[in-house]
Amino acid sequence: MPLRERFKNFRLVRKLVYAIVGLVSYPGLTIVNRLTIRGTEHLRKLPKGNVLFVSNHQTYFADVITFLHIFCAVKWGKKDRLGLPWYLLNPFTNVYYVAAEETMRATWVSRLFTMAGALTVKRTWNKESTEIRRGLDPSDTRKIFRALESSWVITFPQGTTKAFAPGRKGTAHIIKQSKPIVVPVVISGFWRAFNKKGLKFKKKGTPLSVTFKAPLEIDYDASAECILQQVMDSIEQSKEYMMKGAHHWRTAPGAVATEGSRH
Repeated sequence: MPLRERFKNFRLVRKLVYAIVGLVSYPGLTIVNRLTIRGTEHLRKLPKGNVLFVSNHQTYFADVITFLHIFCAVKWGKKDRLGLPWYLLNPFTNVYYVAAEETMRATWVSRLFTMAGALTVKRTWNKESTEIRRGLDPSDTRKIFRALESSWVITFPQGTTKAFAPGRKGTAHIIKQSKPIVVPVVISGFWRAFNKKGLKFKKKGTPLSVTFKAPLEIDYDASAECILQQVMDSIEQSKEYMMKGAHHWRTAPGAVATEGSRH
């Protein structure tokens, strides 16, 4: 097992990484931009393990970093706000997130953030390669199953930051097998505020929002296709939501799309 993989299993190391990343990122969420949080009441009674957060995806890192801030703030009794980042003194670290292996190896920053709890998986498709694989590697799936046994896990069913991209069936198969509590999350504004990696500002003063919805009522015996459709509807990335977007409305010349068209 690589040294980074070993380190991320030590809570003290993860707390240190959270503190460093949290202090650096906090001003970008609350001062440079304007973060609005909704639905944290749905987090308070969740068990310590077998909880899967499913979300739309807009940047490589800013999305997850924001979730970690919120989880830590909720642990410290905050509701729908971060407040001052005292929570970084004793952050909530019982959470993992699914990320592409090549992304997490790309820079020293991403390698550092791996120690915050990344579950690295191989992409099913790589633009720099002609290889196409069907579904997750079995070893990658086992990582997620093991993490769910005792922790929260964040995953992005689309596996890409492109809005309204189709969801991956791997998420539905994990839900069918692990039967976790599934909490949908809808984010907006991050693609406008940050670059694709989520590490540099693109437009300051941008409203950011993170909305946690009530856990889904899932029929775990349903087909993977049905479960995936339910998930995609819940994170507002299904075809039905795409057709509701402003870019599908017939508008007058000069009209512009609203933020709602780019979840």
